Amino acid sequence: MKFGDRASARADAVRFGLQAPTAAALVGLSLWLGGCSTPVSPSLPRGPEAYQVIPPASTTRPERDYKVGPLDVLGVTVFQEPDLTFKELQVDASGNLLFPLIGSVHAGGKTASQLSHEIADRLGKEYLINPQVSVVVVSSDSQHVTVEGDVTQPGVYDINGSSTLLEALARAKSPTNVAKLNQVVVFRNVDGRRMGAVFDVNKIRAGDMPDPELLGGDVVVVGFSSIKGAFRDFLKAAPLLYVFNYF
Repeated sequence: MKFGDRASARADAVRFGLQAPTAAALVGLSLWLGGCSTPVSPSLPRGPEAYQVIPPASTTRPERDYKVGPLDVLGVTVFQEPDLTFKELQVDASGNLLFPLIGSVHAGGKTASQLSHEIADRLGKEYLINPQVSVVVVSSDSQHVTVEGDVTQPGVYDINGSSTLLEALARAKSPTNVAKLNQVVVFRNVDGRRMGAVFDVNKIRAGDMPDPELLGGDVVVVGFSSIKGAFRDFLKAAPLLYVFNYF
């Protein structure tokens, strides 16, 4: 910044009611912060390329068939077989379900209907004639998204099959006033690989870009604007420091 520009900025600050020494300090703070930022990795895709990693939600938003995950609790009913009927059976951390007579059944990644058919097939091979099996999901421990960074209420939030980025941010009580809305990152594990993409929430809210769909296990990180944060902290402290002129 040239000397003339610095003097002009200082004069503007004084006109807004700041005492001259404090105005100078504020101008210096803004100059220092001009070089400060908290950018996300430039290697992460953004813009249209981001949706190749995290696709947009369908406009019709059909309900997905829920896939059983680790630590989910299932209810299993075998018709007219009370000894093989259970209100609650928990899937273990590896995605396996231990069931009487047939032993371990891999439930992870299967829908309730697929799991019903598998249990029925295995029971029918050796133990029962034409067994009728029903599986329901009693509670889910695997379907959640994590929202962290500059949101009002970061945390882990349950979802029913799928959600969207804006819905997840709303559950976290929205980004704070110092959030960097053009640097919101969604991380996802795809085939054992951790991948991420950067989204501009302002453009999504305006309808210029689609709202990406979130799935269970996704992590949302909202960026922080160091410039906004510093000015927020400065203005909070201003009344205590008597930096404003009173008329």
